[in-house]
Amino acid sequence: MKTIKALRSAALTAHRQLVQAGLGLAVLLTTTAARAVNDLPGGPAVNQLDLHPPATRIAAEQLWLHNFMMILCTLIFLGVFGVMFYSILKHRKSKGAKPANFHESTTVEIAWTIVPFIIVIFMALPATKVVVAMKDTTNADLTIKATGMQWKWGYDYIKGEGEGIAFVSTIDATHRAMSDAGQPAGDDYLLKVDNPLVVPVQQKVRIITTANDVIHSFAVNSLGIKQDAIPGFVRDTWFRAEQTGDYYGQCQELCGKEHAYMPIHVKVVSQDDYAVWVEARNKEMSALADDPAKVWVLPELTARGEKVYAANCVACHQASGKGAGPIKPLDGSAIVLDADKSKQIAILLHGAGGGAMPPWPQLSDTEIAAVVTYTKNSWSNQTGQIVQPADVAAARK
Repeated sequence: MKTIKALRSAALTAHRQLVQAGLGLAVLLTTTAARAVNDLPGGPAVNQLDLHPPATRIAAEQLWLHNFMMILCTLIFLGVFGVMFYSILKHRKSKGAKPANFHESTTVEIAWTIVPFIIVIFMALPATKVVVAMKDTTNADLTIKATGMQWKWGYDYIKGEGEGIAFVSTIDATHRAMSDAGQPAGDDYLLKVDNPLVVPVQQKVRIITTANDVIHSFAVNSLGIKQDAIPGFVRDTWFRAEQTGDYYGQCQELCGKEHAYMPIHVKVVSQDDYAVWVEARNKEMSALADDPAKVWVLPELTARGEKVYAANCVACHQASGKGAGPIKPLDGSAIVLDADKSKQIAILLHGAGGGAMPPWPQLSDTEIAAVVTYTKNSWSNQTGQIVQPADVAAARK
């Protein structure tokens, strides 16, 4: 009797625990629903099942090709498996079916050779048309080089209106902070950047891709582009946005621990707005240009170097300079402490560790001098050493 009561008590306890767990799950689902985001125009949609809405002719062709292939493959599936299951059910032994006794059929052989060949042709013709169009980067109105680096994108406008503009695009600091805190928010979570790629509408934009460390991939689904960025190689793709707006993508090649923090934001604006942006950007670059002959003092360089470090180095080497995992620390580093400043300058210009430390030749002489000076005089590295832009300029030769 006591055993039965004990079992009954245990069952009631288990039941209460299950009810509590169910209530907890309901609260979790309710909380999740309360945090639900909305569709992001030019980016991902909630419960998205299809491709992104196309914003270019190529993207529209890709969407049509995708649907055509899906329908064709579904018809083939239904036809093949329909005949197979019909044959199994119609000619099963339990219904008294007798197996045919024949060796071969020339007609069947010809049929199952010709029919798949015709199907493949129907699939290859539209696919070839789209692929050829995707690769035609001639007669571009604007050419931009996109350089993948761990973990951000560098953009250089090398031909067309805006030629000479160059900047680095990094994930917005507030989104990185939200990720570190485990508190996602906003429809564009982990897709917001500090410097979007700005291009004019209805203009053919050629994107030249490369990388300075590992393989990355420049991809914006709504624009119908995806091109790997490979160190030591130059590849290209193109798009012509048919409407203004913001379009989002991400690096689509697993490139390291910060792969999720490498978004792409393409901002398509009208021709007039693009001209205004180009003018403003050129003025901004002129204002930031440094006098190459200027001799800097230590406080100025360390303050400038702290900003360069925060924008380009902190993701790997950490704010404390301690590094992480295979990333070597800068705090207490023998190379950083070495009086021969050319060693550290060479690493920034040419990289090190077989690509583990990427080269940063895109930084100006002043920026490299500033960040080297900053690391030599931060944390426990109070060396008092200073590196001038002239030292970097000499190392480039």
